Amino acid sequence: MLKISILDSRNHRRLVIEGKLIAPWASELAIVWRQATADLNGRALVIDVKGLTAITEDGENVLLELMKHGASFRSSGVFTKEVLKRLARKIGRSIQDPLSDPAMTVSRGNSDAEQ
Repeated sequence: MLKISILDSRNHRRLVIEGKLIAPWASELAIVWRQATADLNGRALVIDVKGLTAITEDGENVLLELMKHGASFRSSGVFTKEVLKRLARKIGRSIQDPLSDPAMTVSRGNSDAEQ
């Protein structure tokens, strides 16, 4: 099962992804992400993957597409951090994990992490 929650604040919108990112639900994440980006009104969009327990190849492909479109990620734990690092390497981007913030931001050299 996959749960996607949308949390809005004045400065950002966070998509909180929990559960298993597998074939039946990976495409749902892409749909929700497109809808969430439609009305940001200048806010940052952050994908929070701290609650993922499994990611299949289909799930990785969706995360890779989000990265290609500039999505920022929040992660914790070895599993999700390693998946994000491996995906970022595929597209030649770096992952910054500031010591003061557990956010992981996929960027092209930008060290600002979304809160």
